[in-house]
Amino acid sequence: MKILDVGCGRNKHPGAIGIDRIAGTAADVLCELDSYPYPFQDGSFDQVRAIHVIEHVGDVIRTMEEFHRLLRAGGRAVIVTPHYTDFSSFCDPTHRWHLNSFSLRYFGDDNAGFGYYSAARFREISTRVKLLALWRWLGFEAAVNASRRFRRFWEHYLCYLVRGKVIEWELEAVK
Repeated sequence: MKILDVGCGRNKHPGAIGIDRIAGTAADVLCELDSYPYPFQDGSFDQVRAIHVIEHVGDVIRTMEEFHRLLRAGGRAVIVTPHYTDFSSFCDPTHRWHLNSFSLRYFGDDNAGFGYYSAARFREISTRVKLLALWRWLGFEAAVNASRRFRRFWEHYLCYLVRGKVIEWELEAVK
Protein backbone atom coordinates (compact mmCIF):
# COMPACT_ATOMS: atom_id res chain seq x y z
CA MET A 1 0.00 0.00 0.00
CA LYS A 2 1.37 3.43 -0.95
CA ILE A 3 0.80 5.92 1.88
CA LEU A 4 1.37 9.68 2.03
CA ASP A 5 1.84 11.10 5.54
CA VAL A 6 1.00 14.82 5.25
CA GLY A 7 2.62 16.97 7.91
CA CYS A 8 4.45 13.92 9.22
CA GLY A 9 6.66 15.82 11.66
CA ARG A 10 9.11 13.55 13.48
CA ASN A 11 6.66 10.63 13.72
CA LYS A 12 6.22 9.54 10.11
CA HIS A 13 3.89 6.57 9.65
CA PRO A 14 5.98 3.42 9.03
CA GLY A 15 6.43 2.77 5.31
CA ALA A 16 4.85 6.07 4.28
CA ILE A 17 6.23 8.88 2.18
CA GLY A 18 6.29 11.86 4.51
CA ILE A 19 5.82 15.49 3.54
CA ASP A 20 6.22 18.47 5.81
CA ARG A 21 7.15 22.11 5.49
CA ILE A 22 9.72 22.02 8.29
CA ALA A 23 13.29 20.80 7.83
CA GLY A 24 14.58 18.47 10.52
CA THR A 25 11.44 16.34 10.52
CA ALA A 26 11.15 12.80 9.16
CA ALA A 27 9.81 14.20 5.87
CA ASP A 28 11.02 12.67 2.63
CA VAL A 29 9.77 15.72 0.72
CA LEU A 30 9.75 19.29 1.98
CA CYS A 31 6.92 21.42 0.62
CA GLU A 32 4.61 24.15 1.78
CA LEU A 33 1.36 22.40 2.72
CA ASP A 34 -0.70 25.44 1.68
CA SER A 35 0.80 25.45 -1.84
CA TYR A 36 -0.97 23.23 -4.35
CA PRO A 37 -0.53 20.90 -6.04
CA TYR A 38 1.76 18.78 -3.89
CA PRO A 39 4.61 17.29 -5.94
CA PHE A 40 2.89 13.98 -6.76
CA GLN A 41 0.83 12.69 -9.68
CA ASP A 42 -2.97 12.30 -9.52
CA GLY A 43 -4.09 9.04 -7.91
CA SER A 44 -0.61 8.21 -6.58
CA PHE A 45 -1.67 6.95 -3.16
CA ASP A 46 -3.83 4.29 -1.55
CA GLN A 47 -3.96 6.26 1.69
CA VAL A 48 -3.37 9.87 2.73
CA ARG A 49 -2.81 10.43 6.44
CA ALA A 50 -3.19 13.88 8.03
CA ILE A 51 -2.71 13.43 11.76
CA HIS A 52 -3.12 16.75 13.60
CA VAL A 53 -2.60 18.69 10.37
CA ILE A 54 -6.00 19.83 9.01
CA GLU A 55 -6.39 22.38 11.84
CA HIS A 56 -3.16 24.09 10.68
CA VAL A 57 -3.80 24.55 6.95
CA GLY A 58 -4.97 27.82 5.43
CA ASP A 59 -7.86 26.33 3.44
CA VAL A 60 -9.55 23.13 4.62
CA ILE A 61 -11.63 22.75 1.45
CA ARG A 62 -8.65 23.13 -0.88
CA THR A 63 -6.59 20.72 1.26
CA MET A 64 -9.37 18.11 1.09
CA GLU A 65 -9.49 18.58 -2.69
CA GLU A 66 -5.75 17.95 -2.82
CA PHE A 67 -6.13 14.78 -0.74
CA HIS A 68 -8.86 13.68 -3.16
CA ARG A 69 -6.60 14.37 -6.16
CA LEU A 70 -3.75 12.36 -4.65
CA LEU A 71 -5.88 9.32 -3.79
CA ARG A 72 -6.71 6.58 -6.27
CA ALA A 73 -10.40 5.74 -6.66
CA GLY A 74 -11.38 4.01 -3.42
CA GLY A 75 -8.26 5.27 -1.60
CA ARG A 76 -8.66 6.33 2.00
CA ALA A 77 -8.00 9.59 3.83
CA VAL A 78 -7.30 9.24 7.55
CA ILE A 79 -7.69 12.59 9.30
CA VAL A 80 -7.27 13.29 13.01
CA THR A 81 -7.78 16.66 14.68
CA PRO A 82 -8.65 18.02 18.14
CA HIS A 83 -12.36 18.37 18.84
CA TYR A 84 -13.24 22.05 19.13
CA THR A 85 -14.20 21.66 22.80
CA ASP A 86 -10.77 20.32 23.77
CA PHE A 87 -8.30 22.63 25.46
CA SER A 88 -5.62 21.71 22.88
CA SER A 89 -7.76 23.07 20.05
CA PHE A 90 -7.36 26.63 21.30
CA CYS A 91 -4.05 26.60 23.22
CA ASP A 92 -1.92 26.11 20.08
CA PRO A 93 -1.52 29.47 18.30
CA THR A 94 -0.84 27.68 14.99
CA HIS A 95 -4.36 26.18 14.92
CA ARG A 96 -6.48 28.03 12.37
CA TRP A 97 -9.60 25.82 12.51
CA HIS A 98 -11.63 24.32 15.34
CA LEU A 99 -13.68 21.43 13.98
CA ASN A 100 -16.47 19.15 15.07
CA SER A 101 -17.34 15.67 13.85
CA PHE A 102 -19.62 17.03 11.10
CA SER A 103 -17.13 19.57 9.68
CA LEU A 104 -16.18 17.43 6.67
CA ARG A 105 -19.76 16.63 5.66
CA TYR A 106 -19.53 19.02 2.67
CA PHE A 107 -17.60 16.30 0.83
CA GLY A 108 -20.21 13.56 1.27
CA ASP A 109 -23.84 12.75 0.54
CA ASP A 110 -24.97 14.44 3.77
CA ASN A 111 -23.60 17.84 2.71
CA ALA A 112 -26.44 19.85 4.31
CA GLY A 113 -27.09 21.50 0.95
CA PHE A 114 -23.55 22.86 0.77
CA GLY A 115 -22.09 20.32 -1.66
CA TYR A 116 -21.43 23.12 -4.15
CA TYR A 117 -18.30 24.24 -2.23
CA SER A 118 -16.29 21.44 -3.82
CA ALA A 119 -16.58 18.74 -6.46
CA ALA A 120 -14.32 16.42 -4.41
CA ARG A 121 -16.38 13.60 -2.90
CA PHE A 122 -15.64 11.21 -0.08
CA ARG A 123 -17.69 8.41 1.43
CA GLU A 124 -17.57 8.33 5.21
CA ILE A 125 -16.15 5.01 6.36
CA SER A 126 -16.01 6.02 10.01
CA THR A 127 -16.13 9.05 12.25
CA ARG A 128 -15.06 8.54 15.82
CA VAL A 129 -14.90 11.05 18.64
CA LYS A 130 -12.64 10.41 21.59
CA LEU A 131 -13.66 12.02 24.85
CA LEU A 132 -11.72 12.87 27.97
CA ALA A 133 -10.75 9.77 29.97
CA LEU A 134 -13.45 10.12 32.66
CA TRP A 135 -16.23 10.04 30.04
CA ARG A 136 -14.61 7.13 28.23
CA TRP A 137 -14.43 5.14 31.49
CA LEU A 138 -18.07 5.94 32.24
CA GLY A 139 -19.13 4.66 28.81
CA PHE A 140 -20.25 8.01 27.42
CA GLU A 141 -17.73 7.86 24.56
CA ALA A 142 -19.26 4.58 23.39
CA ALA A 143 -22.72 6.18 23.44
CA VAL A 144 -21.52 9.21 21.42
CA ASN A 145 -19.99 6.93 18.79
CA ALA A 146 -22.82 4.38 18.72
CA SER A 147 -25.11 6.52 16.59
CA ARG A 148 -24.72 9.53 14.34
CA ARG A 149 -27.97 10.91 15.70
CA PHE A 150 -26.79 10.79 19.32
CA ARG A 151 -23.41 12.25 18.30
CA ARG A 152 -25.25 15.20 16.71
CA PHE A 153 -27.34 15.64 19.89
CA TRP A 154 -24.16 15.57 21.99
CA GLU A 155 -22.44 18.19 19.77
CA HIS A 156 -25.52 20.44 19.76
CA TYR A 157 -26.34 20.33 23.46
CA LEU A 158 -23.83 18.49 25.66
CA CYS A 159 -20.30 18.86 24.30
CA TYR A 160 -19.36 21.81 26.51
CA LEU A 161 -20.30 19.75 29.57
CA VAL A 162 -18.94 16.42 28.31
CA ARG A 163 -16.02 17.70 26.28
CA GLY A 164 -14.49 16.03 23.26
CA LYS A 165 -10.80 15.30 22.87
CA VAL A 166 -10.08 14.14 19.31
CA ILE A 167 -11.99 13.45 16.08
CA GLU A 168 -10.84 10.64 13.79
CA TRP A 169 -12.21 10.32 10.26
CA GLU A 170 -11.65 7.62 7.68
CA LEU A 171 -12.99 8.69 4.30
CA GLU A 172 -12.98 6.91 0.94
CA ALA A 173 -12.29 8.91 -2.22
CA VAL A 174 -15.22 8.70 -4.66
CA LYS A 175 -14.13 9.25 -8.26
